[in-house]
Amino acid sequence: MSDLKGKTIFISGGSRGIGEAIVVRAAQDGANVVIAAKTAEPHPKLPGTIYTAAEAVEAAGGKALPLVVDIRSEELVEEAVQKAIDTFGGIDILINNASAISLTGTLDTPMKRYDLMNSINTRGTYLCSQKCLPALLKSENPHILNISPPLNLEPHWFGPHVAYSIAKYGMSLCVLGMAEEFKDEGVAVNALWPRTAIDTAAVRNFGGDDMANMSRKPSIMADAAYAILTRNSKECSGNFFIDDDLLASEGVTDFDQYAITPGSDLMPDLFV
Repeated sequence: MSDLKGKTIFISGGSRGIGEAIVVRAAQDGANVVIAAKTAEPHPKLPGTIYTAAEAVEAAGGKALPLVVDIRSEELVEEAVQKAIDTFGGIDILINNASAISLTGTLDTPMKRYDLMNSINTRGTYLCSQKCLPALLKSENPHILNISPPLNLEPHWFGPHVAYSIAKYGMSLCVLGMAEEFKDEGVAVNALWPRTAIDTAAVRNFGGDDMANMSRKPSIMADAAYAILTRNSKECSGNFFIDDDLLASEGVTDFDQYAITPGSDLMPDLFV
């Protein structure tokens, strides 16, 4: 595959941040993008909705279908997948991007928060994959890409926030299992995770300008995702990619272009 022109991407979340950056990059080729997320109205602290993301996709040269979808609902996901097929004729790529986070210990994590993270991260990834797979199996170059970490079972990635770690690693276990399950059908299933913190509204709300200045731009994840999604699905599956390692393998040498503050110390992301 040389580009994503005419390919249809179904993304969970995607109204802002990394997800939006990935689909806007794809839209530069003329991709079709289905934005399946809950955010129809602006959040007071997290700007961006499915409609502003759709505008960004179309401004970049793609076609957009914004859909209000809670990926905890099997019925809503089924309806969104069918609308995607009815509108664009199929689905070539699924990006499991939606995620909930709470970096809290066991005694400070209410079960409502535990259930939210596992329902969106692990179950939502499984559900969207299950519902998109019949269409993906008809694609010439089908890809599933989960925004989730490498399977690193070091205890220090679990101790401080075991509930969140379970939920994120659940997404990565979907990569491990589905890549094996669908390898003979040629469906690529991979994970992508950033080496460093990424400058998003959520990061700025959490750590302010200091944390943002130690972060990279979402464009590094967008470029890395593009590199994966344009590969032959039969030859690239079951991988847990780190953004800068992948781009280095593609010949990228200037990573300062992605830094918010070139030359500054960067904050490593969780799980790497």
